[in-house]
Amino acid sequence: MIQRFLSLAALLGVLAIAAPVYAQPAAAPETLLLDDLSERTFRFFWETANPANGLVPDRYPTPSFSSIAAVGFGLTAYAIGVERGYITREQARERVLVTLRFFRNAPQGRARQGMSGYKGFFYHFLDMKTGVRSSNSELSTVDTALLLGGVLHMQAFFDQANPQEAEIRRLADTIYRRVDWRWAQARPPSVVLGWHPETGMLPYDWKGYSEAMLVYVLGIGSPTHALAPKAWTAWTSTYDKTWGKLHGQEHLAFAPHFGHQYSHVWIDFRGIKDGYMRKRGIDYFENSRRATYAQQAYAVANPLGCKGYGANLWGVTASDGPADVLITDSGKQRQFRSYAGRGMGAEHYDDCTIAPTGAAASIAFAPEIAIAAIVDMRQRYGSEIYGKYGFLDAFNPTFDYDAKLSNGRRVPGFGWIDTDYLGIDQGPIVAMIANHRDESVWRAMRGSPYIRAGLRKAGFTGGWLDKKAPR
Repeated sequence: MIQRFLSLAALLGVLAIAAPVYAQPAAAPETLLLDDLSERTFRFFWETANPANGLVPDRYPTPSFSSIAAVGFGLTAYAIGVERGYITREQARERVLVTLRFFRNAPQGRARQGMSGYKGFFYHFLDMKTGVRSSNSELSTVDTALLLGGVLHMQAFFDQANPQEAEIRRLADTIYRRVDWRWAQARPPSVVLGWHPETGMLPYDWKGYSEAMLVYVLGIGSPTHALAPKAWTAWTSTYDKTWGKLHGQEHLAFAPHFGHQYSHVWIDFRGIKDGYMRKRGIDYFENSRRATYAQQAYAVANPLGCKGYGANLWGVTASDGPADVLITDSGKQRQFRSYAGRGMGAEHYDDCTIAPTGAAASIAFAPEIAIAAIVDMRQRYGSEIYGKYGFLDAFNPTFDYDAKLSNGRRVPGFGWIDTDYLGIDQGPIVAMIANHRDESVWRAMRGSPYIRAGLRKAGFTGGWLDKKAPR
């Protein structure tokens, strides 16, 4: 195997020197870059997780708590690591068993401290060592769903007839089946965003298109505490408010681009439609493809005059940012932010910060523009933003000001650069590269009885869903 962390140029040089005259043509530069990016991003999860409990940090190298959503993405990354040859199946089994045993045994209860979750749900952030609630975080329905995406992927992927893989399947079943989705319906039929033991249910429900499609599919598909199908009807009831033509693309809009990516990591929405999408004549995959093209068109238009924006530099989504500060430059005021859910346009907090995951994790939707963006970011900015675990979380060529930073660092003449990798932005990169290449995650998840049940009860028909489940 080629040494992992050579530069793109070095990789090409090695192949050119080593290839005999009868060898097959060398892989294209973009293929080599995708190979390198995939493995580096995988290794973020493999090397930063706590091997004693499987918890993955929210960010690295800044010390942090664990994000349960990052754990879900990490589980999926381990399966990809097996398929790509980064680790053995035995290594992955051992790590997955540690992780699932932790979540099966983690304390659940109403107490404010010392618990990891309640009613089958888990707190958004857990202490990396003890695994109990961190930072007074909320019990999160969507982050639990993202964790469960990885858990059910492990159940589908580890399908061999041996004791370890049988245990993985049993543990996944236990963790998923005990989630009490009905308890999370503070205002039925919708599902609440979260719960605090100090104050109770949050005053907001998941309604309208976002990353929470996975919440409802998993909740409706539950064999133990299932949401009624009318929960999906309530979920889609506000769609018309966000359907429209944006930057040349008619689609359901959601400002931070991750909303068009997360549920698609585990669910293959190609060719399957619910009642709303049948009415619109497209599926959710096509919706995300259009949203991806809208991102590119917005960057080309560049209404805010952001440095570097263009056909190959786009991807406005949730990410770190330079600082919470208002800067006046050439008579124009710019409001910059630290961590924020960014979207296209000033009204959605665009402050010229680019997160590479915006383009890289869109590769399955629109590879013809996403790969070009990945290559361009690596070639133009790679010396500063591409490191041990692939792309750092974010960068901002416009922010070249002498101001107090919330995080990251400023490189005069270059701009602001994050110094952290974020698990929830790393995960979609490695997963969607795999889905683009060989439908790796989708292929496994099409066989999940819970995903299939949730989609069918929510009213989805067509495509692979109408066919017999793969064995």
